[in-house]
Amino acid sequence: MTGPHLSTTDSRRTSRGRIDKREAILDAAFVVFAKEGYGKAGVDAIAGEAGVAKPTVYNHFGGKEGLFKEAMTATAERAAAKSLAVLTRLGGDVDDLPQALRDVGHGLLLCYTSDDAWALRRLLHAEISRFPDLFEKVWGSGPHQLTEALADRLARLALAGRLRLDDPVRAAEQFVALLTGPIEGRSVLGTRTVPDDEVRATVAAAVETFTRAFAAPRE
Repeated sequence: MTGPHLSTTDSRRTSRGRIDKREAILDAAFVVFAKEGYGKAGVDAIAGEAGVAKPTVYNHFGGKEGLFKEAMTATAERAAAKSLAVLTRLGGDVDDLPQALRDVGHGLLLCYTSDDAWALRRLLHAEISRFPDLFEKVWGSGPHQLTEALADRLARLALAGRLRLDDPVRAAEQFVALLTGPIEGRSVLGTRTVPDDEVRATVAAAVETFTRAFAAPRE
């Protein structure tokens, strides 16, 4: 005699439910870690924020350390996906290159200055000595991916005769630095909201500098 078993549909629902619960815990964990810091954040608070029992958190992640690492990585991956989506606007056949770069630069800065992005960077800086391996995970999910993807877009523009580049990766790093460097100071490391006109002025200055250095003359 065999016991009851789950149908395929029931199995999928159970699997989906576990995934949803896991994502809810990760989201809640990041909220609590961002507010309290790693040292003060407690699993009780995270479970309460997620609306689950405390043992459920341990069942999914084993403990606070594993939860912190996974919450940081998941947030970095979401942030990277948003930034990479912005880069799809920059094709090799753009007509107005400065305007295309301004559009992309503005989109990237909106991603860079989001609440989650600032919280992610602050937590990473605060806890890097405690979790040195976390830097590579977060860096690989964020800035490194962005640089590589932007370098690919810039290389396409160079092949189309729109840019003069010796090293697309270095050019990508410089473009991002021109965007993010000034905004760090203007936002006081994310503690001040930068008005959109300031963001756009920062982008315009970055694009002007970048195109002066790399734009190819139009025939």
